[in-house]
Amino acid sequence: MPRYLAIYLNDHLAGATLGVELSRRVRDENGGSELGAFLAELHREIDEDRTSLLTLMDELGVKRSPVKARAAWVAEKLGRLKLNGQVRGYSPLSPLLELEGLAAGVEAKLALWLALREVRPDDERLTTLIDRARSQRERLEPHRLAAARRALG
Repeated sequence: MPRYLAIYLNDHLAGATLGVELSRRVRDENGGSELGAFLAELHREIDEDRTSLLTLMDELGVKRSPVKARAAWVAEKLGRLKLNGQVRGYSPLSPLLELEGLAAGVEAKLALWLALREVRPDDERLTTLIDRARSQRERLEPHRLAAARRALG
């Protein structure tokens, strides 16, 4: 196995870990709303995508980097300290910034699946994962724009 593949996959595993944690928190902060219902489904999918990455890493014999995964977990927790226009609590800016973070994560995940398809063109799972990432990004965008209208309008 190429050395760089293991580094690349572990970097994306760290990103996937951050995505699972962020999507869980945003889902919980928006429970009982239309956004919360959407985020519950998105969180489930993001968690499944992380599991798919772990399965692929296991199949390829890629060892997991506990340091990178733990650093991603800590980074998500530290991300909660960002200035959002309020001293405490959830502000109207919070959902916008968090949805933008999720959108960036979905774009990175799509890039991962597309890159892997270049070296594993016969792996049909990748086509499914690519389609799902594109769908996630498309479904996320209206919620992100609505959050922008609420926060910035």
